[in-house]
Amino acid sequence: MTADADDIEARLAAVIAKRGFLLPHHGLMAVALPDLLAGYDAAYTALALTPHHLDERSKEFVWLAVLTAVEETVTTHHVVKFLKAGGTDAEIELAVRLGGFREAGRRIGFAAQHWSVHVPAYDRRGAYRRALAALISDIAVPPAWIEMAMAAAAGAQRDWWAFAEHVRGAYAAGVPEDHLAEAISIMMFPGSVPNFVDACGIWRDLVRDGAVPASARYRRWAALAGPAG
Repeated sequence: MTADADDIEARLAAVIAKRGFLLPHHGLMAVALPDLLAGYDAAYTALALTPHHLDERSKEFVWLAVLTAVEETVTTHHVVKFLKAGGTDAEIELAVRLGGFREAGRRIGFAAQHWSVHVPAYDRRGAYRRALAALISDIAVPPAWIEMAMAAAAGAQRDWWAFAEHVRGAYAAGVPEDHLAEAISIMMFPGSVPNFVDACGIWRDLVRDGAVPASARYRRWAALAGPAG
């Protein structure tokens, strides 16, 4: 049944009341796909608006790094949310650096792959970590923020070497697994659901291979998940 104008306006008003803004796709779904609008709103609410494991400041820091990595220009309200949660201008600068470092990380991988015959001692992981350490040396944030933000940003860009490196780094930094799970889920909207699916597969394989000291809960997940997830 086609919605009338009053129904459409009511749906849009509900979106504005919840989020404080209205994006073009909300209107399109309200007009043509109201069931999809309802499902989309439920998913976004669970992802971005509902408290889970991360505090608001660390969660929004991850959002900013991912948005920078994928050059997402629509959801700038996450900058406002970060500042309202107590984030600082320096931390925003660092989130932008981390998003931009995704490109530098790829170039380090390029050198490791294509120059190894000339520089066989070139250590990709060492070079990557040294460059990252230099990048963040003047702005102090918890190591957990760095590992979670870089894992999510790498997954959004399908850089699976870096994603695995930062999943391992998150364990080494003592990041609770549920915190890491929430952080990488952020890539779903700006970085696509298929990338999130593949990222979960990479993490699952790290658990299966014993590459990370996973908890019993996460080992159970890895054992039960089939080859297609």
